Amino acid sequence: MEALKEFLTQMDQTFFGISLGRFAAAFAALICAFLVKKLIGQFFVRVLQPIANRTSSQFDDRAIQALRKPAEFLAVIAGLYLAGLLLQLPTEPVDMRALSGALVKFLVAFDIGWALYNLVDVLDALLLKWARKTDTDLDDHLLPFIRKSLRIFIVIMAIVMVVQNLGYSISGLLASLGIGGLAIALAAKDALSNIFGSIMILLDRPFAIGDWIETGDMEGTIEEVGFRSTKIRTFAKTQITVPNSVLMNLPINNYSRMPKRRIKMNIGITYATSAEQMRQAVSVIRQTLREHPDIDQEFFLVNFTDFGASSLDIMVYCFTRSTVWQEYLDARQDLCLKIMDILEGMGLEIAFPSRTIYLENNQDKEPALS
Repeated sequence: MEALKEFLTQMDQTFFGISLGRFAAAFAALICAFLVKKLIGQFFVRVLQPIANRTSSQFDDRAIQALRKPAEFLAVIAGLYLAGLLLQLPTEPVDMRALSGALVKFLVAFDIGWALYNLVDVLDALLLKWARKTDTDLDDHLLPFIRKSLRIFIVIMAIVMVVQNLGYSISGLLASLGIGGLAIALAAKDALSNIFGSIMILLDRPFAIGDWIETGDMEGTIEEVGFRSTKIRTFAKTQITVPNSVLMNLPINNYSRMPKRRIKMNIGITYATSAEQMRQAVSVIRQTLREHPDIDQEFFLVNFTDFGASSLDIMVYCFTRSTVWQEYLDARQDLCLKIMDILEGMGLEIAFPSRTIYLENNQDKEPALS
């Protein structure tokens, strides 16, 4: 009994106005907090992680890894908060209780920001999976920009939360940020316009790397798409760098998106051709299109259309199956040669611009002599 009384007496002794008993209780609370931290870590490793491993998705594994450390740290914050309550910190001459509360608020804001910062990796993995399904490489280039922007935003919001929880007014800070942001926005107007142009290209997808496009007075293949500009390689092998803000305000003709390529020609034959020969020529050319392996059979036209200035005109209108430039030219050449063979076989001639001039020789008549 004497030993117990002596122990209780010692526990009543105070340091800085706090009894040893409160110090012991606060220390016990911290020990319990670290034990809970260990249990939370084991719960993530032994319970949640095996559940996530059974799924085919990797995103739940990433989410567990992202939240494990912040969840463990949350237990430590709870222990510090409980220890502060048990200590009953003095308010004089320094308000230690307010400092303790401010520290806990700071740690909570830090922990939330830490968790959200880590979860950006999960969102980045989701966006990367979506980007790999698209044909364009632009979204792959934009992903690092999106990831960094989200993390910067989270850090800024965490700082604002800390400042507000510490009791300071953030209205002045926001006003100064607004003025500074306005100045930065005006100074970087063109850069921001190009970034938004990049985002619009990502959303609309008017072209992809390697596409042959024509826009304004520019024509060539897309070589590179960046945050600020797009590089076009012309057929003369020069490189044109176009700001994305300018490019998105121009009509874009994407030849690589053609499902088939058009052939349109007018064949002029001489006026010595009879009506029966014309009917036969049109019929044979139609049959040639039907049997040609490179001509799309969905739609084509062959018709005698005009009495030209120096020829009888046959219009041939069709599409090749391939849109590749070289294959298209080969198919067009083969069709032209077959039409020449048809006309030669029928004894018909292809007309060329000509003009017939009629001369009349009128001799002057002399009057008869009387």
